[in-house]
Amino acid sequence: MLTLDVLDSITLSKKPWGQVALAAGILMPNYHLPWTRTKIKLEGADNIPRDYPVIFAMNHTDRFNYWPFQYRLWRDWKMFTSTWVKGKYYNKPAVRTFMIKTNNLAVPSRGYLITADAATLLGHPPAEHTYRLIREAIDRGSRDTRALREKAAEKGVLREIVTLLDTPRDMLGMAFEPHRQNYLEAMQELFSRMMEKFVELNDQAFDLGLNLLVFPEGTRSVRLQEGKPGLAQMALRMNATIVPVGCNGSDRAYPGDNPFSKGGDLLYRVGEPMTPEGDLAPFQIDERFTPFTLEAEQKYGDIFEPMTELIMDRINELLDPRHQRADGVEGPIKGADRFL
Repeated sequence: MLTLDVLDSITLSKKPWGQVALAAGILMPNYHLPWTRTKIKLEGADNIPRDYPVIFAMNHTDRFNYWPFQYRLWRDWKMFTSTWVKGKYYNKPAVRTFMIKTNNLAVPSRGYLITADAATLLGHPPAEHTYRLIREAIDRGSRDTRALREKAAEKGVLREIVTLLDTPRDMLGMAFEPHRQNYLEAMQELFSRMMEKFVELNDQAFDLGLNLLVFPEGTRSVRLQEGKPGLAQMALRMNATIVPVGCNGSDRAYPGDNPFSKGGDLLYRVGEPMTPEGDLAPFQIDERFTPFTLEAEQKYGDIFEPMTELIMDRINELLDPRHQRADGVEGPIKGADRFL
C-alpha cells in the first residue's frame, strides 16, 4: 500500500537510471523492431523549454501513453520527467519498486486513502454506501462521526462503519487511536501529511531540473474527459509553466495491459507554453496556500476551476477528432473500486 513511510522513502534522481534502463533496454528495441515498428512524432517540439523545468499536461488514452513521449524526450534531449500516478500502483511491492526507480510520484487522493485503509482492516474494499458516506463527510470537512453512524444505519452499513471508526490500528503509516482522535479527524490529518510530502517531492523534482508529467483527467479514456483541479493548484503553488500535450494514436499501440507496443503511428502535438506571466496570469494567487486542502479548494475554487477548463481546452485543440471531447461519452468509473 501507499503509506506515509513509503512516501518518506521516495528519493528522486536527476538522472533516473530506471528510466534510462527502460528506454534503452525495452522501449528502444520494441519501438524499432521490424515487426513492431512504432513511429513517434513530436509536432511542435520547439514549444518545449530547454532551460527550465515545466509541467507537461497530457491526455491519458491508455496505460502506457507516456512512455513514447518520455522516450523521445530522453533520446532527443536527455530530458527526464517525474510522472504523477495513482496510489494503487504502489499496492504491490514489485510494481511499487518499479514506480520509485522510474521517478513516478504517487498522488495520495482522499478516495485512495479511504479505500486502502478499509481494505487493509476489513480484508476487502468498503461497501459502496460506506465509501460514499465517508467520502462525502471528508469532502465537507465534517468531524461529526455521530451523524456518520446515523446515516450508516439508514444505509445498512453500520457494522462496517463502526469497525472503521472504532478499531485502533496503523492507518497507512499513522497511528490511529479512536479514544484520542475520531476517524474523520484522523483521515483528514493523514491526507494532509501525505499531501505535504507530495508537494515537497514536486518541489524537489523542479529543483533537480526534472519536468513533471501530469494527466489532469485523473483517469484513462480514449476521448478527453473533464479535468481535475490538482494540476492547476500545483502549478499555481510552484509558479510553474504548463505545456499542453495532445497524445494521438497511442491507444492502438497499447490497447490493453501489455507493455510492449503493437506498433503504429503515434503523434504528440505540443502546444505553446502557458506561463505565469502569460496565459496563467489571470489566475495567479498572491498569498501562500497549501494545494489539495479543503481550505484552498473552498477559498480559491473559483480560480482553480476556470484555469483547469483552460488547460483542458488547450489539450483538446491538440487532439485528433477521435480523441477530442464529445457529449454522451461514458465517463470514468466511480466509487471505491477504482482505487485498488
